[in-house]
Amino acid sequence: MSGQAKIPWVIKYRPKKINDVVNQEEAKAKILDWLKKWPNVAKKALLLYGPPGCGKTSLVEAIASELGYELLEMNASDFRRKEDIERIAMRASTIQSLFASSKKKLILLDEVDGVANKEDVGGLEAIEHLVKITKVPVIMTANNPWDQKLRILRDIAEFVQFKKLEKRDLMKLLQHICIAENIQCNEDALEYIIARAEGDARAAINDLQAVGEGFSEVTLERAKALLRPRDKERDPFETLKLLFSSRYAWQARNVLSQSQLDYEQLKLWLEENIPYQYTNLEDICRAYEALSKADVYLGRIVKSGDWDLLAYAMDLMSAGIALAAVNNPRDKDKWTKYSFPQRISMMAKLKEVRGIREDLSTILARHLHISTSTAKSDVIPVLKVIFTSNTEYAAKLALSLGLSEKMIEILAGPNKHAVLNHYKKLKELLEKRAAEALAERVVRQETKKEESEMKKSKEKKEAKDLLSFAKK
Repeated sequence: MSGQAKIPWVIKYRPKKINDVVNQEEAKAKILDWLKKWPNVAKKALLLYGPPGCGKTSLVEAIASELGYELLEMNASDFRRKEDIERIAMRASTIQSLFASSKKKLILLDEVDGVANKEDVGGLEAIEHLVKITKVPVIMTANNPWDQKLRILRDIAEFVQFKKLEKRDLMKLLQHICIAENIQCNEDALEYIIARAEGDARAAINDLQAVGEGFSEVTLERAKALLRPRDKERDPFETLKLLFSSRYAWQARNVLSQSQLDYEQLKLWLEENIPYQYTNLEDICRAYEALSKADVYLGRIVKSGDWDLLAYAMDLMSAGIALAAVNNPRDKDKWTKYSFPQRISMMAKLKEVRGIREDLSTILARHLHISTSTAKSDVIPVLKVIFTSNTEYAAKLALSLGLSEKMIEILAGPNKHAVLNHYKKLKELLEKRAAEALAERVVRQETKKEESEMKKSKEKKEAKDLLSFAKK
C-alpha cells in the first residue's frame, strides 16, 4: 500500500476551495462579508456554530487558503490554558506576519467549548481579552454555543450558524471519494453509512474509509459487519426538534438518552419553547401540565433523596410533552425557531450581581470594621440612597472606598452614568495631581542633588585655596 493510501481520507479530501464546502451558502456569505468589512464591524470576532462535521473548520481553512490569509489555528483540545492563548494567539494578533509583512492574518480558535472546563482556568477570559485587543480577525468554532459557560463569548462575538448536512450532500461527497479511490459504491451501503453519520461529514468519510479501504467494493453487508454503533450527543435544538416530533413514548425517551441536556436544563428549555412548538391552547395546557408534574417529582427528589422518582419525571418531560399535541398533531412536524431559556440568562446575570455584592460588602466591612452581613443589610441600602440622590458625593465615596465601576452601577441604578462621569473626572484629577506631585518631588530631589554637588565643589575649592596659601 502506498504512502498516499495511508493518509486519512478526511484530510485527503478536505475542501481546498470555498465552493468545495457544501450546503453552507448563508454562512459563506456572512463570513466573507464580515472579513471584507473588518475592522469596521460591530464585533471583532465570529463564533461559528453547528453540529460536528458540517464544515466549520474546513470553511475557515478554505477561505484562508483562497483569499491569501496566514492562518493561525489553535485547537482548544490542545491549547486550553490562559498561558497558551496569551503566549500564541495574543502575540500573533498584535504583531506583523511571521512570514510576509504584506500577508493578511487570521486567527482560528477551534472547538472553544473545549475551554469551558474547570482545569482551563482563565482560558475564556484570555479569549475575551484577545478579542478586545486584536488587530486581526478572530474566528471561533463551537458545537454548542448555548453552554452557559460560554456566555462570556456570546457577548463579544457575532454568531454564524452552520446547517446540518443533508443526505444528498453526503451522498455526492461519498460517491466522489469512491470514484477517486476506484471503489465500486453500492447505494444501499452508502445510505446506511449516511444514516449512521446523521449529517456529520467527518464521521461518514471515516466510516467509508473503514469499509472501503483495501477493498474494491463497498457493500451493505460489509458496512454492517465492520461499523459499530455510534454514541452521539445531541445539542439542545436537535433534542427539542426530535422530542416534539416523536410519535411514540419510546421515541421520546430515546431522544433524552442521547441529549447534552440534563433534567434541570431540559425543564427550562421545554418551559421556554412549548408555546413556540404548539399552537392549540389545549395542547399547550397538556404539555405544561406534564411539565408541572415532572417538576413536582423533581422537588420530591430534593426533599426525600429518592432518585427512583427521576424516571417518572423524565417520562413526563419526554413522552408526556411529545404526546400532548392531540388537537393539532401537525404542530409536531412544523419548523420552529427555538429560543435560549431566559431564566438561565437571568440566573447568570443575578449570579454576577451577587458576586459583585459580596465583593462590595467585603470592602465595606474592612473599612467600617463590621461584618459582611451587617454591610449587606444596613450599609448598602444607605449607600444606594446616597448614590441615587447625590451623584457628586457618591463619586467621592466610590473613589475613597476603591469601588469598581460595576459596584457603582449596582449602587447608583438609573443614575449610574452621572456617578461614573463624576467618578472618572475625579480619578483623572487625582491622577494628574499625583503625577504633578511626583514630578515636583523629582525636581526637588534633582535640585537637592545639584545643591549638594555645588556645596561639595565649593568645599573642595576652598580646601585647595587654603592649601595653596599655606604653601606660600
